[in-house]
Amino acid sequence: MKSAFSKFRALLVNLDPRAQSIIIGVLVGVFSGFAALGLNLLLEELSHELNRFHGKLYTVLFPGIGIFLTVIYLKYVVHDFGGHGVPEVIHSVSMKGGKLKLRSVISKLLASMITIASGGSAGPEAPVVISGASIGSNVASFFKTNDRIKIAVTGSGAAAAIASIFNAPLAGIIFTMEVILGEWTTINLLPVAIASATGTIISRIFNGNQIPFKHQLIQVGINDILATVGLSLLIAGLAVVFIKSLKWFNYLMGKFFKSILVRALSGGILVGIVTLFFPEIRSEGYEVIREIIGGEFTPTLHILLILVFTKILATSLTLGAGGAGGVFAPSLVIGSISGFFYYYFITTIFPEAQFAGPTMFALTGMAGILSGTLHAPLTGIFLIVEITGGYDVILPLLLISFLTVTLVKFFEKHSIYEFELIAKGHLLRPRTDARILSDIKVTELLEEDVIRISPDLCLSDLVPLIKKSKRNYFPVENSKSGEYLGMVFLQDIKEYLFDSNLLHSIIVEEVMQKELAKVSIYDNLNYILETFEKTNAWSLPVLQGEKFMGLISKATILDHYRKELKAQTDN
Repeated sequence: MKSAFSKFRALLVNLDPRAQSIIIGVLVGVFSGFAALGLNLLLEELSHELNRFHGKLYTVLFPGIGIFLTVIYLKYVVHDFGGHGVPEVIHSVSMKGGKLKLRSVISKLLASMITIASGGSAGPEAPVVISGASIGSNVASFFKTNDRIKIAVTGSGAAAAIASIFNAPLAGIIFTMEVILGEWTTINLLPVAIASATGTIISRIFNGNQIPFKHQLIQVGINDILATVGLSLLIAGLAVVFIKSLKWFNYLMGKFFKSILVRALSGGILVGIVTLFFPEIRSEGYEVIREIIGGEFTPTLHILLILVFTKILATSLTLGAGGAGGVFAPSLVIGSISGFFYYYFITTIFPEAQFAGPTMFALTGMAGILSGTLHAPLTGIFLIVEITGGYDVILPLLLISFLTVTLVKFFEKHSIYEFELIAKGHLLRPRTDARILSDIKVTELLEEDVIRISPDLCLSDLVPLIKKSKRNYFPVENSKSGEYLGMVFLQDIKEYLFDSNLLHSIIVEEVMQKELAKVSIYDNLNYILETFEKTNAWSLPVLQGEKFMGLISKATILDHYRKELKAQTDN
């Protein structure tokens, strides 16, 4: 058995990259599909057990206890972190060659199960995404793929997870290409599509070909199209509020609660208090969506508006307190309630007008919020189409998704997933200058064919060295410690070379430039180019600690940039 597996592994390692991507895509799709099924099953069982107690006053403690246990598990048991999870995947494919830790396969699944089942307002999709992506990353590592394929396979795990949990293969592909990988290339699309299809098959084998939020056929008219434009304004505003609320509560809770355990307990209890009065917004909230689409949800207008903002509040508190979970489900709930509210609002103002009904506006609201918060219009459109069977409302879905993203970007340049990565400098999208430069190492650009001199060297002794050198600059080092002291430029000493008196009386220390800008061998090329711009220099000394390692020139950087750009474009 072991010998057969070893032969299979050796065969796969040496396969053509495309064939390798197909086989690995299938494997990742199977594993990720089972991970999604496992989370759903465990979440349903645990939620069912805890639901028996809801309605009782002491249940306000449940979310606090759940988030408290989540933080203990993530921080002290598996040494991970809470939050969305998706930013970690984006960071991995953006800057780490698709590398993710094996423990992430399980850690976020269990953590989110505890958070959501106890009443925390978050979705299970993001933890499943990081689990699937981690499966893809480690499968790719096991079969020794190159970084380019590893990145694609890491994304394929995320696609399979989304496809499996929603029974939505197209949404899995589009979410991964649009949000996770950030580029549409054949080498990425192949394993992503294979894994997404495989994950969907696994889901359908065990759960059947179910549409999570099925609805009756909708006839869309011109009034609905015009009303969708107005809805996009409301939805864009709510998407901006949601993004800012997540940022603000994350900052606020970190500022006021220095202890992460006190923050978890306090934030969770606040969530429990909110959900005690408004139980519709607890956990992921999918039941509310089913009731809205099925015509069974009948609160008043002001209650609908309150539910929208309490869902935003509860989700911000849950994630700000350290809970594990994603924003997919909250976005869908916020969008469906907002669309439902908007329908009854406009029918109150225009009682004679004919509209398709509240279901159509609930669906478009879901697509709009998801598109606006993720800055991913295609994901918003195709996820709603697949999870609702809403091909009959494709035109308003297209309209609201692109309008909402356009409006949101005026106020929030970065999505819910990107803002924390941007703040840390951890986001480098494909085909951007920053990403291309990040793939070039400083060590590749070092010019080391220079003659090093000591500060006590007389200029007359420097002349023979000038004749030997191909450079017109000489780094100066302490002869004992090797410490870099400065640089001598040929143009600075020309006048002395033709004066025999000065030539024999001046030493290097007197003519070297001590304040010349320098960079570290560990600096990235973006920083180095900024240093070039600030100093108007064409070459800079590169140090490792205090030791001179070589020179780096602007011309060499630009030459390597062109080569790297061509290589990435060819791929």
